[in-house]
Amino acid sequence: MPSREEAKTVVHRLHALSGSAEIVRKAAARELARRDPLDANELLHEVIFLARGGWEPATCVLSAFVSALGREAASIPYADSMRRMAKVQSLESVADLFETAPAQKEFDEGAAAKADAKLLTQSLGHLKQQARLTRDPDLLARLVTASNPLVVRNALLNPRLTEPLVVRMAARRPARPEPLVEIWKSPRWSSRHGVRRALVFNPYLPPEVGVKIVPLLNANDLEELAGDSSVHSSLREQAQRLLAGGPATGSR
Repeated sequence: MPSREEAKTVVHRLHALSGSAEIVRKAAARELARRDPLDANELLHEVIFLARGGWEPATCVLSAFVSALGREAASIPYADSMRRMAKVQSLESVADLFETAPAQKEFDEGAAAKADAKLLTQSLGHLKQQARLTRDPDLLARLVTASNPLVVRNALLNPRLTEPLVVRMAARRPARPEPLVEIWKSPRWSSRHGVRRALVFNPYLPPEVGVKIVPLLNANDLEELAGDSSVHSSLREQAQRLLAGGPATGSR
């Protein structure tokens, strides 16, 4: 089983990698893939503990690990059994990362499509191009309200997009889950504290994404989340367990 010292070695190695968030995420996936489910869960548990203790490299690497669980699961052997084994190991902080459930609230797909049709009348191809390339801030502000994830994905690549606008996108209600998931998948924006916070407090976010964001929050956010009845119960309970398990930095 990985010791805390071994976990620190892994954290140092991944944190020292140069390149994009994708490179670190794939390296984190390989680190899990080369272990059996029991060892992979123990490693995640130790990294969560180190991150909750306020060690910044562990916080950065934890972000890569939780992202890998969501986006690189196909490359991690036995990923499907990790949650079951985490429960057997009594590693609740790890088991929480595999929670799946319907969102607390849902926005009807047909209603979302009608809202898009009223607001955006051009072809999908034209909207995607506009979203990625427009220099008009007013047009960009309209495009990011789309429920179509392809339009949102391109808008997230627009160099003129600002963090306040992305926070509004992440907090928007009602919302379809797909655009919210696109924000979480964006390496440029999903690392921002304000964006993570807006996503996790949005009751339209699928819990399977929310549970991967919760361990990345600071203690103040966890305390607020633990008492927020508008979010899914799995997120509240996860926040409560993390608070009970140890300290975290007050802000980031």
